Amino acid sequence: MSRQPLLDPNRSYTFSNYFELGFAVDDLVAEFGYSFERKFIDLPQYSGTLDRFSHLKQRIEEVLPYIDLENEATRRQMLIAPIVTDLIHYSRAKLRIEYTIKVDHRLQGNFNYFLKTQTDLIMIEAKQADINRGFTQLAIEMIALDRWTDSTQTEILAAVTTGNVWQFGRLYRQTQCIEQAINLYRVTELEIVVRILLTALIN
Repeated sequence: MSRQPLLDPNRSYTFSNYFELGFAVDDLVAEFGYSFERKFIDLPQYSGTLDRFSHLKQRIEEVLPYIDLENEATRRQMLIAPIVTDLIHYSRAKLRIEYTIKVDHRLQGNFNYFLKTQTDLIMIEAKQADINRGFTQLAIEMIALDRWTDSTQTEILAAVTTGNVWQFGRLYRQTQCIEQAINLYRVTELEIVVRILLTALIN
């Protein structure tokens, strides 16, 4: 049985519009021809030495009692940016902040953090407290990145974070399947987050 499309073919949509619309993520990605699965994912982790991680952890734990977690700009600057800069230290990835792309009138907008090495890329989306809607936006951004990039990597890893909670998503490019990791990582598990992101960048 056919169903009515969710999206108005005569309207333009930005990535942030999908956060506001509140559609179910599986229905929404189906509009673009992708399947969806929610599951526990044991993502590979970088096994090398993180020579600066103890300082990163100390800095974040030190400021946490004093920052307003309801303020997205504060969380991005104090909790997310330090992690991104450490990823650059280990991977030498190029960073683009608020990086604008446009695939078509339904797939356009800004990536909060876009990191790319010679062979691999990842994306990090910073959102306010509703991480579920944040993942819906992230899924659309992964679809846009899949269609936009000339990278030859077979999977795209991305993360959505409120600063104190992280969730991962993975897009399989050949099968056009998106996975949402049920497992969440708290700010106390930052080492796992860093090691997962690093593996995706220097695979």
